[in-house]
Amino acid sequence: MGRWISSFVVLLSLALASGCDRGDHPKNIGTPAPNFTLVNGKQTVDLSSYRGKVVVLNFWATWCVPCIEEIPSLNELQRELPQIAVVGVSIDEDADAYRQFLIDHQIDFTTIRDPERRISTLYGTKLFPESYVIDRTGHLRRKFISAQDWTSPEIVNYLSHL
Repeated sequence: MGRWISSFVVLLSLALASGCDRGDHPKNIGTPAPNFTLVNGKQTVDLSSYRGKVVVLNFWATWCVPCIEEIPSLNELQRELPQIAVVGVSIDEDADAYRQFLIDHQIDFTTIRDPERRISTLYGTKLFPESYVIDRTGHLRRKFISAQDWTSPEIVNYLSHL
């Protein structure tokens, strides 16, 4: 019995850490991405302004270790594929910690703070990091859970062909 439980825990951990979609086909894939406009201080991010571009919408936080691990590859993706818009939505409540994080990690992509979690709630995001790929027409095409290597050949190829 103990070995069965250990095996189950290992398999469950692998499934949760895999970065695959939750389930084979999450119900909102193929539907229009929920639109939002978020104003945070002087910065405004309006998802509809990215229509015509592929968008990687990434939900993250400064205290989230997998989020921190993922940042360099998101930066690199934005540099390698400037035709793709990487848009980060931070759920950090502490504005100073958020601003310092942006400086310390030299964030090269658009990011905005949403401490009320309005946007992550709109998308049904509860685990971080979590990312959505939105195609040029504004439809959700893929959901990634957990940190990804956004510069992997598979992901770059996928994004380049949307």
